[in-house]
Amino acid sequence: MSESTSESIAKDAIGRYGVWSVGLRSEDPDRRDAIAEAAAELEQLGYGTAWLGGSSAPRHALPLLGATSRLVVGTSIQSIWQYDAAESAAQFSEVDSTYPGRFLLGLGVSHARLAEQYKRPFSALVSYLDELDKAGVPAERRVLAALGPKTLELSGTRALGAIPYLVTPEHTAEARDILGPEPLLAPELGVILEPDPARARALARKHVAMYLQLPNYTNTWRRLGFTDADLADGGSDRLIDALYAWGDPDRIRDRVESFLTAGADHVALQVVEEDASRDDLPREAWRRLASILF
Repeated sequence: MSESTSESIAKDAIGRYGVWSVGLRSEDPDRRDAIAEAAAELEQLGYGTAWLGGSSAPRHALPLLGATSRLVVGTSIQSIWQYDAAESAAQFSEVDSTYPGRFLLGLGVSHARLAEQYKRPFSALVSYLDELDKAGVPAERRVLAALGPKTLELSGTRALGAIPYLVTPEHTAEARDILGPEPLLAPELGVILEPDPARARALARKHVAMYLQLPNYTNTWRRLGFTDADLADGGSDRLIDALYAWGDPDRIRDRVESFLTAGADHVALQVVEEDASRDDLPREAWRRLASILF
């Protein structure tokens, strides 16, 4: 491993706001230029971090890092079932030796429905971190997709911090209590730039439909006080309004800020749009969102 891999990444470099997007992750060489251009604009707009959605690997960060000078790039997340620890460590070393101190390895256990190997996920994650330790990937360059208390605790002791997905400000406050003051807490938040309540909630229900089938999320929402009725029929208004920021600029700004007030250091913002594909780069929406936040 290169000497640069011992560098930590300061919270001010990660920034208060980042962008979460599956479209920023691609194996297609024909999309590299478009991704690089989008990354350069994200940095210019003031976002601190770009989070690569889907089960991304360190190599997927290269087009973004090459097009920018300050932007931090993280995986959100790399599934521990898809890439073994040795492969992950090798890719981390390559990326970090080329762009020192600008990459975060976001790891998670995915879901039983999506990973055939899924078994004893917490123990598997601990073993994976042990292997990364042996390979020289420092804890301060890893973040964990943590929802429950045990994995949140692990995020504070074996990683830089936690990157929870599809959570609420109440979960953020509980996570901060578990983590303590120092570890990074960077929840994801879906943003819908739509002021009409019926249209915004309909789009949110379309987006959340898959996650309503995944126990990792539904169990977390139940722990937060949501009921089976809230999880039925695409999600109650109460659930949708808790999980997504939508509305006019003031309402969206207030919702984003509520996560920071609850204890987040950073909010990873995922723009949700009608009929969007996995390859979309919603650059106009990122510009609009930047005008609201910065």
